[in-house]
Amino acid sequence: MKPIHQKHLKKALSRVMDPASGKDIIKSGLVTDLHISSSNDVTCLIQVDPKQSETLEPLRQQAEESLKALKNIGQVSVILTAEKKPPADPHGMQKNPPLTLPFKKIIAVASGKGGVGKSTIAANLAVALAKKGQKVGLLDADIYGPSIPKLMNVEGVKPESAEDKKLIPVLAHRVGVMSIGFLIGQETPLIWRGPMVQSAIYQLLRDVQWEGYDTLIIDMPPGTGDAQLTLAQKVNMTGALIVSTPQDLALMDARKAIEMFKKTNVPVLGLIENMSVHVCTQCGHEDHIFGRGTVEAEAQKQNIPLMASIPLSHESREGLNASCQKKLSDIQLY
Repeated sequence: MKPIHQKHLKKALSRVMDPASGKDIIKSGLVTDLHISSSNDVTCLIQVDPKQSETLEPLRQQAEESLKALKNIGQVSVILTAEKKPPADPHGMQKNPPLTLPFKKIIAVASGKGGVGKSTIAANLAVALAKKGQKVGLLDADIYGPSIPKLMNVEGVKPESAEDKKLIPVLAHRVGVMSIGFLIGQETPLIWRGPMVQSAIYQLLRDVQWEGYDTLIIDMPPGTGDAQLTLAQKVNMTGALIVSTPQDLALMDARKAIEMFKKTNVPVLGLIENMSVHVCTQCGHEDHIFGRGTVEAEAQKQNIPLMASIPLSHESREGLNASCQKKLSDIQLY
């Protein structure tokens, strides 16, 4: 497939006029991000005044159609971003104010290291709580690597908008799901700097119809960066669950995550050990591939409970499974 260049996209978008300035949306500076993937999928962000977001929906559609008309184009996602500007702080810096959300409990599922099964645990925990009768929301805050849509089997679904223009969470397995993955192409990477990531997470909390939900489970990105700080500072979180495998490297990063939450005054509810043991499906032999007893020892050292130990199994690889949910369903989220 012949690659598409930025100049082709900008030329197409220059045919779309901004009614406010009378200039095209490129010259008026409304296009704040324009990304092309290796398969020619395109993501375009258009910055608009929050008060005009409803009236500028036709502009978004025009931009989308203009891009789709290009040859060799893949999937096209044009997104209106309507970030409200709060009053400046005493030092002249613009800041998003803390959010008041309708949940009784907000639980972050975090890890210091990627690849330990954090998203799988978050999804299973949300479903387990929903099966117990709770009204559960699940927010995918991993902006760079959103995996919740795939885990919840709702890839490609586009959230509907309510009358107040807030997005309605996608219902899957009795859980209300929201992810940046619903708003961009499935294989489209987001090459954003920290402030844009913070803004995206803030909007996924503020501009989504979360009313009526009891508990919010947040699938955090790995690490201790901008996303974690945004959530810790802007949201009154009940606490955090830290996921780790028994490996020393995973535990080393888990300690950093624990320390980060302590410093931001978010209670650490406990550790969850994932891939604790592999049980052979043929003979029943238990093999502690990544080590044994290390997560329990770390929990004792940190004076926090070990909430669950999840074995490595074919079931957990293939999708949401009853055995994992059973181990998580008895977790008490104080």
